[in-house]
Amino acid sequence: MKGLSLLLLPERFAACRLEPGDAIPEPSRQASFFSVTRTPEELSIVCPEADAPPGARRQTGFRAFRVEGPLDFSLVGVLESLLSPLAAAEISVLAVSTYDTDYGLVRDGDVEQARLALSSAGHEIGRESPPP
Repeated sequence: MKGLSLLLLPERFAACRLEPGDAIPEPSRQASFFSVTRTPEELSIVCPEADAPPGARRQTGFRAFRVEGPLDFSLVGVLESLLSPLAAAEISVLAVSTYDTDYGLVRDGDVEQARLALSSAGHEIGRESPPP
């Protein structure tokens, strides 16, 4: 796959775990990314740290690289093109896909190493401006 255009989102994100029957919290209107997945075992939310639900188990300090989309569903290897260079650099990734695109979240302390690994793999990385 040829290089992708990625944007590094400005916020720090949290991955949160709630019980499967818990209510889905409302994201702030300024959130550039808020993802919810419910399974029989859990309610998982990835959101800006400031929006992390009280009482949820959480891992904080993530930054998100967003693939500029929308991506066609027929594309093959999008996530692999991101995950392989990050795995080779020994960077852990939380991947989230939406209808239009994919996100790769890495620990804040790994952002520069991730940027280097992704750039070396042919991806172009820009920065999204903070919300007003």
